[in-house]
Amino acid sequence: MKKILFIILFFSCFVGFSQEDAWVYFNIKNNSQSYYDNPLLMLSQRALDRRTKQSIPLDSKDIPIDASFISQIKAASGITVMAKSKWLNALHIRGTQTDINSLKSFSFVDKIDFANKSLNTTAKKAAVNKMKAVNKGMEKLVDFAYGSSANQIQMLHGDILHQQNYTGSGIIIAVMDAGFPGVNTAQPFQRLRDNNQILGGYDFVNKDANFYVGDSHGSMVLSSMGGYKENALVGTAPDASFYLFRTEDGANENPVEESYWVEAAEQADSLGVDVINTSLGYSEFDTAAYNHTYNDMDGKTTFITRGAEIAFSRGMIVVASAGNEGATVNPHIGAPADGISVLTVGAVTASKTVTGFSSIGPSFDGRVKPDVMAQGQSVVLSDSSGNIITANGTSFSSPITAGMVACLWQAFPSKTNKEIKDLIIKSSDRYTVPDNQYGYGIPDFRFALNGLGINDFSIKDIFLYPNPTTDISTVSFNGNFDTGILRIYSILGQKITEQTISKKSPTISLKALQSGMYIYELDWNGNVSTGKLIKQ
Repeated sequence: MKKILFIILFFSCFVGFSQEDAWVYFNIKNNSQSYYDNPLLMLSQRALDRRTKQSIPLDSKDIPIDASFISQIKAASGITVMAKSKWLNALHIRGTQTDINSLKSFSFVDKIDFANKSLNTTAKKAAVNKMKAVNKGMEKLVDFAYGSSANQIQMLHGDILHQQNYTGSGIIIAVMDAGFPGVNTAQPFQRLRDNNQILGGYDFVNKDANFYVGDSHGSMVLSSMGGYKENALVGTAPDASFYLFRTEDGANENPVEESYWVEAAEQADSLGVDVINTSLGYSEFDTAAYNHTYNDMDGKTTFITRGAEIAFSRGMIVVASAGNEGATVNPHIGAPADGISVLTVGAVTASKTVTGFSSIGPSFDGRVKPDVMAQGQSVVLSDSSGNIITANGTSFSSPITAGMVACLWQAFPSKTNKEIKDLIIKSSDRYTVPDNQYGYGIPDFRFALNGLGINDFSIKDIFLYPNPTTDISTVSFNGNFDTGILRIYSILGQKITEQTISKKSPTISLKALQSGMYIYELDWNGNVSTGKLIKQ
């Protein structure tokens, strides 16, 4: 009996002194006016220019956490500060439950939020935020030798943007991932190095400026956007610039990685980044008590998703993998894929069918997720040694899409992040009939480009009318063109009909088509204009 009692007492003591993860939130930001008066103390000029262009004012989220608050928390008994977030005015800390709860005595502490939700019943109530483990597996025309990587680009009609010299130039992408070994040495990244397209980065896991370490997952992700090996691999944004942030610890799954991500997103914001790609998703951890549930996938609960939403509010576009849980008992998207403003990407095969592993929607609050789809099976990539390989996962459909986002934004630099995101979704082949597997479908960046009128020829000179229509459509010839070819495709890209048209015979019959949406293509002496055609 004494032995049993000893074991019980020993276990109780162990629980009392076990280390917990938590967030401590502060209730004020001091010296705000001085930062408003001197915004370069908190944001770069490029970041400020992005705000000005999109009419986004500075606010309290931009103000750094009061340094004295951080120093006092660090000095508190038994507390280790793991990460910080000015956006959420919080620190990610580690310590015993008792030591963490003692921080509530500070007047500047607003609330404590434990990663173990069950502990929050005895603490100051806070918005619950936990995270999930990452699934790492799974002027002149430009004429790239795509080689075996052609399909993953051409599926999105990214080659059309490249041909018009929209290759991501002038756009900055931040990559949040598990590591980038080989990016500083391997051949497929040499073009990035030679052109100084790697602008910098940071390892938030090791708190180190050397980000060329960790899991090679991030290297493969980067290669799908910026890699280049002629006749083998061309990334979707080969001329974009990149910041590389290691926020994921490949050896462990802990909520602190979510905090690292938000900290990196804040740095990306301050550096003037345009697009964030995150091929990470969080729902389960090494400690089961930290796990998210599907109920948490509502766009406003998890720490990382809240950070992603703030990132969008700063003028950036966040592109995220849907997840690789589609074939499991918990098939839904993780965080931050549940974000309202996040462009969430699922995976299809090379033949445009959804993969079995691609996580599904909707979000817990019923929104369409994923948003769009891209190739995520047999994706052509580079590994950290420079070998050209293939791999599976929404980890790769996300950056393939993020690269195309950069190319499209290059074409429309005056557009806001919301306008670019909406354009991409509306260009997708299932926009009118979204579902929980495909979302709005596969984006057609060719249509997105022409649909906004970047091609003045397509808007001013020639167009198809009426649209929507019933039985016939007519091509309007307002320019100096006499003949051309009109092709009509299904939303899946299958050519249905092709007809030569001219000023003398500008009409095409649509009687044989069923009601629905189609893609038309007008080819005039090599000038191509595309659009959507609705048959009623």
